[in-house]
Amino acid sequence: MSQHFADRLLDACKTKGAPVCVGLDPVLDRLPDVIDKTDPVQAIEAFCLGVIDAVADAVPAVKPQSACFERYGAPGVAVYHKVVKHAKEQGLIVVGDAKRGDIGTSSAHYAAGLLAGDQGCDSLTVNGYLGGDGLEPFMQAAESEGKGLFALVRTSNPGGDAVQSLELKDGRTVAEAVGDVIAELGSRCVGESGYSNVGMVVGATKPEDAARLRERYPQQLFLVPGFGAQGGGAEDVKACFKPDGTGALITASRSVIYAFGHGNPQPWHDVIESSAESLCDQIAEILG
Repeated sequence: MSQHFADRLLDACKTKGAPVCVGLDPVLDRLPDVIDKTDPVQAIEAFCLGVIDAVADAVPAVKPQSACFERYGAPGVAVYHKVVKHAKEQGLIVVGDAKRGDIGTSSAHYAAGLLAGDQGCDSLTVNGYLGGDGLEPFMQAAESEGKGLFALVRTSNPGGDAVQSLELKDGRTVAEAVGDVIAELGSRCVGESGYSNVGMVVGATKPEDAARLRERYPQQLFLVPGFGAQGGGAEDVKACFKPDGTGALITASRSVIYAFGHGNPQPWHDVIESSAESLCDQIAEILG
């Protein structure tokens, strides 16, 4: 891959008209009634491939949640890789949502399995709270593969406040201290767009914190979960963007992929397609 990850992502967002990512979080009992659930692995495969086909024309990226596949063992992991491959074949950028974090050889193995080669995703969520040595193997893999990372900084879950909001003696929050480590590592691989291949996960439910982080880290793309079902609204995500409308990728999962509801007579993939288009319209509207 010759083009820098951040540049590729920004180009894709511009082409599709909105910086939006649909999360693929397949839960068996929430799948459409028409999908045969006798074999759970086949069911989630059919659903995820259908979702990808439904949203491919509307959004630039998808984000498969690895836990939803790994719970089914080796067959589930195999389906995860099928989903990644199919999304890439449909021209989508794939953010592998695995939130891996370890040090040394363990990180190197995680990076090789989830980023390397054609089977690897275009970018990967990682846990930055082990520090720079935990991220370094992922950095090396991302740089060699022309791919990206999104490291946890300010998460959307309420429990994150108990750690991430704590103030240190130097006045920084814990989230800012972790963010500084990530930004320093990311500064060595910046694309023509001015953004690093190492971005940050910043929740839509923390708009005030997001505004401070956006100003503090001008080279980092923000992956922004928490929109929709988790309570984040269109106004909340504004803080994650720069004035030029770049800098963030808004992700929504349940509010899009389960928009059909049980008993809805409309074909489920049509409802998902409409929901993805609506999400894009919402985000495009707030960006002017």
